[in-house]
Parts: sequence; structure tokens; C-alpha cells
Amino acid sequence: MTGSDLKTLVDFNYWARARIVDAVSALTPEQYTKPMGNSFSSVRDTLVHIYSAEWVWLSRWQGHSPSTPIAADQWPELAALDSAWWEVEAGIRGFLDAAGEEGIARVIEYKLISGQPGRSPFWQMLQHVVNHGTYHRGQITTLLRQLGVAPPKSTDLITFYREGQL
Repeated sequence: MTGSDLKTLVDFNYWARARIVDAVSALTPEQYTKPMGNSFSSVRDTLVHIYSAEWVWLSRWQGHSPSTPIAADQWPELAALDSAWWEVEAGIRGFLDAAGEEGIARVIEYKLISGQPGRSPFWQMLQHVVNHGTYHRGQITTLLRQLGVAPPKSTDLITFYREGQL
């Protein structure tokens, strides 16, 4: 795994997030927070979970280990969540840029939310962040369909490559 590979995955992650946010913006406030019986109750809760996980990992890379994820009700509106997410994205991109080729293999020690110790190479954690987002974006796509709203444009990695997003 190279720094260039990781930058491509980060580009993909935020390209796909933009497509999800665009699709979710069609929801009414009631649809956005409607309990749907998913892993995370609503579209909002699932989006906040993805955002929170990115924030937690970035915090760990910066030497802080949050003991709680961000509560979904902190983000009652999509626009505010999206705005905050841009800050986390900038932090992730900045951390990756600063790491350089040598730094991507650096093992970072942290604490899990449970308080248990963890340690992983940075590149593995960043791959996890992208994979985690992909998994939950798929759940949001299903929730949008269940709400009768058009799903996002394809968020598949191959679509990202085919559309020349590199």
C-alpha cells in the first residue's frame, strides 16, 4: 500500500459521501430521522455513525482516544453534519499528506471506545475507515429505497474509476 493508493481511497470515500449526501438531501426532516429498524435507527443516525467513526479515527491518529462516539441527535439537520464532515475530511487528508510514504506504515497506539488498548499501522486504519463508510452507505441506500426516495448515483469503487475520478 502506497501513499498514492491511500489518497485514491480517500478520494473515493469522499466522492461517494457526496453522492449519498446529495440523495439524502431529498428527504423531509421527518424522513431523515424516521426510525427504520436498521443497525442505526434512521438515515441521520447512520450518517452520523459514519461521520463519528471518521472523527474517532482521526482523533486517535492525532493522539487522542475519544471514549464515546458522537451522538446522532447532535446533528438534527443534514447541512450542519455535512459542514462538520468537511472539517474531518480536511483533517484526514492533512494527516495522510503529513505522514508521507514512511509514515503510512507507522503503528499508532490508541484506546478503543471500550477503553481497551489497540495498535495498528496507519494504512490499515485508513483502509478500514473507507471500508466502514462503504458498508454503511449501502445501508443508507436501502433506507432511501424503503422511504420511497431515489437512491444515490452508484457509489461503487469501479464507478469512481470509470468516471475518471483519479
